[in-house]
This record gives sequence, structure tokens and C-alpha cells, in this order.
Amino acid sequence: MALFQRRPQAGEAIAYYSVGQNKAILLVGLGNFGKEYDGTRHNVGFACIDHFVSKNSEMSSWIDKKDLKCHLSTGRIGDSRVVAIKPTTYMNLSGEAVQLAANFYKIPAQNTAILHDELDIDFGFIRTRIGGSAAGHNGMKSVIQHFGEDTGRIRIGIGPKKPAQIDSSDFVLGQFNKEEISQLPNLYQEVTSLLSEYLYGTELATGTRTFIV
Repeated sequence: MALFQRRPQAGEAIAYYSVGQNKAILLVGLGNFGKEYDGTRHNVGFACIDHFVSKNSEMSSWIDKKDLKCHLSTGRIGDSRVVAIKPTTYMNLSGEAVQLAANFYKIPAQNTAILHDELDIDFGFIRTRIGGSAAGHNGMKSVIQHFGEDTGRIRIGIGPKKPAQIDSSDFVLGQFNKEEISQLPNLYQEVTSLLSEYLYGTELATGTRTFIV
């Protein structure tokens, strides 16, 4: 697993964001709001961004930003002003919130990373890349429609479908099984490590990681 990068120590000066002076990064976890969706495979983007925020004391508590159609957490990590969001629009309209937040904070697509589930990748693997198609993911279809293709992607495997004949929408909206649940802490830590590296300057180049132990 990847190691965490150095975080600011107590007593170190923390500069605040101003347009044009410091880099701003937008981190987006995709999912559906509502208790009925908690713990589902389709909400793994929400779960990962929640873990990232909870493990970084520099990030604020989540607030409901109705004007930006999202829950929002902000902070400074390294040299980056970090804006983390969870769209409240439901998955298939996620791009509306991404566009609103990016426009408000003046963050380009190139400084954005989207965390989402990927049925075509087996559980246990995380793949990163810049740009590309939505590959059938409704949340990414909306992001591309409203914001463009040039975002970073953190694609979290939830496949393969079991049983194979199950409808894809039923599978992604289903709960993880017991074996998968036992590995979720490793998934959350690996994604948090990956985001930490990204915020400290590592590009989201095409690559694959595994977190199964």
C-alpha cells in the first residue's frame, strides 16, 4: 500500500486561499443521498471521500451548501486549498454540483479528481487515469456533460456481478458482501493515501493499485 505523505506539523503556518496565488484542488465523491443508499456499492465514492475528510484534521466538517447542490468540506493540505464535495443531486445529475463548485472556487477540470465505483473493475482494485469516457457510469456521464472529460478519475472496482445474470442497476445498488465489507477499511485507507499523494504533487497518471490483504 502507498504510504502517507508528510502533513503539516502543529505550529506550522497555514496560508489561506486566494485566487491566482495558491493551487486549488476539487475532490468529488459520487453517490446517492439517503439512508437507503448507505453502504451500497454505488455509494463507495461517498464512503471514500468521507474517510478522507475524517482522517485529515485540516478539513472542515461537512456543511450543506444548497446553492452549490452539495455537501462541502474545505481545508488546506500542503500547498493546496482543498475543496471536497458530495453532490446532493442524485447520481445521474452529479455534474450540476461539480460545475457549480468548480465555477464558484475557480477550479479547472485539470485540478479535479472524481471518486466513483466502476463495475468493469473487480473489487480489490483501484485504477487512476486522466479523462476518458464515462464507461456507462451515469454520474460520470453527467460530470462530462456539465464539466468536460479532462478530470482525474479514481475508479474503485466493485465487480464482477454475482450472480452474472443480475441486473446491473440492482447489483450496484446492493450492499457489499461480508468478505468485501472486511476489506473496506483497507480500501478507504488506500484511497486516502492516494489522495494525499495527489495533493502533495503526484499526478493521477494511469495506474492500478490493489488493497486486498
